[in-house]
Amino acid sequence: MRKIYLLFICIGLICLSFSSGIQAQSNTVEKQESQDIKIEELRIFPNPMPEGSDLYITSRLGLTKQVSIYSVLGKKLHFKVLVGKKLDISHLNRGVYIIKVTEGNKTATRKLIIE
Repeated sequence: MRKIYLLFICIGLICLSFSSGIQAQSNTVEKQESQDIKIEELRIFPNPMPEGSDLYITSRLGLTKQVSIYSVLGKKLHFKVLVGKKLDISHLNRGVYIIKVTEGNKTATRKLIIE
């Protein structure tokens, strides 16, 4: 009886060793960040900026931008579709924020400090 179980185990291991369709992980998986296309020559200034002043956002193409500002905890605090380059964020208090800028299909995320 033990020989039959041993035979089944050996046959099972041999069958599994020849099956090429089963893979635990693939080495060809790339990080999503490396595939993202960044906004060319994006400038967000002044950074750090004084409290109550305006923020300027420019890029090489100068297209309309969607700007979202988040707290460091991930809460969305401000959203604006920016046609020019001047963004009024005087209502934000001192602190550290995350700013996400989308221009066309390109996106960039930066840290924003208000002093």
